[in-house]
Amino acid sequence: MKDKTVYTCTYKSKLGDILLAADAIGLTGLWFEGQKYFANTLPDGVISQETLILTEAKRWLDIYFSGKEPDFIPPLHPTGSAFRQAVWQILLQIPYGQTTTYGEIAKKLAKMQNASHMSAQAVGGAVGHNEISIIIPCHRVVGT
Repeated sequence: MKDKTVYTCTYKSKLGDILLAADAIGLTGLWFEGQKYFANTLPDGVISQETLILTEAKRWLDIYFSGKEPDFIPPLHPTGSAFRQAVWQILLQIPYGQTTTYGEIAKKLAKMQNASHMSAQAVGGAVGHNEISIIIPCHRVVGT
């Protein structure tokens, strides 16, 4: 039986407090205090305790907020539909300091799935429901 325990800790950033959550596999959430959908996917009974995965996420954030590009990604375990997972994988491929559009992501997804068209609006919904902001860089996606 897999351990479904979720651990949390707080990271103090220049932009405010960030709640980090992780299970035994990887980071499951990263939310700015007060953001829309703040920690809305956390299960009951989380344990406030820093784990190795949470320590790695904090180290990544330290590097990122120092203005440098982190040279690693902490273990991630985002939960969502296959469509959302595919969108988040594309987000992880956006180079540091660059942007892309919802339409470009939709074109990539359509090509990957051998579909003639993919909705940029559906991509936008998946980007908006990214539970691991900053590390899965939804902030690098722009309208046009």
